[in-house]
Amino acid sequence: MTVIKQEDFIQSIADAFQFISYYHPKDYIQALTRAWEKEENPAAKDAMTQILVNSRMCAEGHRPICQDTGIATVFLKVGMDVQWDAELSVQDMVNEGVRRAYTNPENTLRASVLADPAGKRQNTKDNTPAVVHMEIVKGDKLAVTCAAKGGGSENKSKLVMLNPSDSIVDWVLKTVPTMGAGWCPPGILGIGIGGTPEKAALLAKESLMSHVDIHELQDKAQSGAELNTVEKLRLELYEKVNALGIGAQGLGGLTTVLDVKILDYPTHAASKPVAMIPNCAATRHVEFELDGSGPVELQAPSLEDWPDITYSPDNGRRVNLDTLTKADVADWKIGDVLLLNGKIYTGRDAAHKRMVDMLNRGEQLPVDFTNKLIYYVGPVDPVGDEVVGPAGPTTATRMDKFTRQMLEQTGLLGMIGKSERGAAACEAIADNHAVYLMAVGGSAYLVSKAIKKARVVAFAELGMEAIYEFEVKDMPVTVAVDSQGKSVHAIAPKQWQARIGLIPVMAE
Repeated sequence: MTVIKQEDFIQSIADAFQFISYYHPKDYIQALTRAWEKEENPAAKDAMTQILVNSRMCAEGHRPICQDTGIATVFLKVGMDVQWDAELSVQDMVNEGVRRAYTNPENTLRASVLADPAGKRQNTKDNTPAVVHMEIVKGDKLAVTCAAKGGGSENKSKLVMLNPSDSIVDWVLKTVPTMGAGWCPPGILGIGIGGTPEKAALLAKESLMSHVDIHELQDKAQSGAELNTVEKLRLELYEKVNALGIGAQGLGGLTTVLDVKILDYPTHAASKPVAMIPNCAATRHVEFELDGSGPVELQAPSLEDWPDITYSPDNGRRVNLDTLTKADVADWKIGDVLLLNGKIYTGRDAAHKRMVDMLNRGEQLPVDFTNKLIYYVGPVDPVGDEVVGPAGPTTATRMDKFTRQMLEQTGLLGMIGKSERGAAACEAIADNHAVYLMAVGGSAYLVSKAIKKARVVAFAELGMEAIYEFEVKDMPVTVAVDSQGKSVHAIAPKQWQARIGLIPVMAE
């Protein structure tokens, strides 16, 4: 009989979440490198370059791949012959491991978990509690999978109850474009089919824990080997989702997904539950087994696993933010690469809600946004001599409902975030001759190196959602919505879908 000691389990959980905060799985890096090598859209290739360079920097510096260090998710398969030498419950042991990982002073991770989600939404400060899925299985081992899932990709999860005769492929191809780019493609789609609604969702999430192997499945198909239903469906969806032309960061291109994962389960005769959950460019998971001999010892990847590439923003146009005017902004076109220099402010969901409430009460804001840019970001706390921790963009569409009021009542000139803007936000940008700039999601550590000074200037009690003043030097961004309201995310994917030619572009 295997005895799992409390401290061994807790420390293993802590080590695992530290490990995945700065190490991408090797198979993901290899798949992204293959996609980078064949990509023909310069904008998408630039985005993937940033993600790959950022990934290597994080592996070298042991700092988070993404500023959103995720909600901790743990899958446990507990052998029936396992015995616990512990005073805490399994949930409490996992929580203690997560707490240690996220508050580690050598690599502090961002606490994103909020208690009272329907009410006060107060940060728990240590990213607990974790979400734990536990299964009792045969054997005398404890199999553990730890994953850190960011909110940008989690928010794009979809669940549908199809009729038995409905096409899963049709539903996926109709649904993926509605997800926008907030899930930071290129990534992986996890699909769960069957069971009940909650079972399908769990299958979709669990499928994302397996390794990227679509290239092996392609080789199997080309060899003439017989494929089962799920294997055929994976290959069809992989080809057709990529043919949508969405591309890296939604900029248009050849690769939107690096793999499509599917798990299925028997279901009711009247039902066909289907869940789809994407994994983003910050794909983070690790699997290990405990046998009672002590805590896990995770094997670090070799730096040779990363491609030998560098990122230089020298091809962009340098912009002085401290003298910026509407006339300057009017000259920018979608797709332009800019290098930002000067002061910007930050603000995301909680800060925007608070500022809009103040405006509605006729109160003066604590920050003067006249002719300034606001960056949608919640940075990681700095360690050592860092000015700020990893500070990549958050999904911009969540701020769409605040955009018109902020532009019209604060003098704000533009915004920086990731992914597309909705129609209402684009209209507000055009009406106010403003601009929306896109930073690459999944390159948080790389972006943070452009931030030379940082200080909290308002709402300090909001933690990572406080308003910061950043002083940046050559921070790379792409013009995503110009002052006329034209959006690269609305135009480029359709151009690439037409260019790929597998799926007809529907006229609006």
